[in-house]
Amino acid sequence: MEILNLSNNFLEELPLSLSSMPKLRILNCSINRLNTLPRGFGAFPVLEVLDLSYNNLNEQVLPGNFFMMDSLRALYLGDNEFEYLPKEIKNLKNLQILGLRDNDLLELPREIGELTRIRELHIQNNRLSVLPPEIANLDMPGPKSVLKMEENPWVTAIAEQYLVGISHVLEYIKTEAYRILYNRHMQSGGKTAGELPPKSDKSKKASRARS
Repeated sequence: MEILNLSNNFLEELPLSLSSMPKLRILNCSINRLNTLPRGFGAFPVLEVLDLSYNNLNEQVLPGNFFMMDSLRALYLGDNEFEYLPKEIKNLKNLQILGLRDNDLLELPREIGELTRIRELHIQNNRLSVLPPEIANLDMPGPKSVLKMEENPWVTAIAEQYLVGISHVLEYIKTEAYRILYNRHMQSGGKTAGELPPKSDKSKKASRARS
């Protein structure tokens, strides 16, 4: 089997046997109630598209081999509860689409700049205040590229550049002035005005409901 669609099934867990499907190329587990992933979930040698969006997942429940799926081209983690993205994301060298919208992300790892094949990055509606300068390494301003970053509590300098356009943001984060701002921000624990941005209320999500 090369394609498996398990979306919209009220699943709270996935079977261990999933990782013994070596020919799987596309796996859709979106719109469920997943709070965890089975051990060894990353053992898919040819998986190209993985959709885990609209569940209750976070960085704590990802199995150790999750970022070993180096054949992955598209990873959708939107509408979950991630606050941090593990630095091992850098191992997904063939990734072209990364969907992280509607989480609780407080920061992105600097290693995201090593994903040089990324053409779509969706980080809208999180709790992000700054971007790692390494994002400027990505070929995001290109005509076939998509960077969605609205609805985040950006520091004033980024917010002002964003009003002019994404390309201005990407140029700005290359500057020495921004590197200084970024380093200071991270040294302060990522807090803006002494407080972390509040979490969004996800209590009414369908994935939280109990039948």
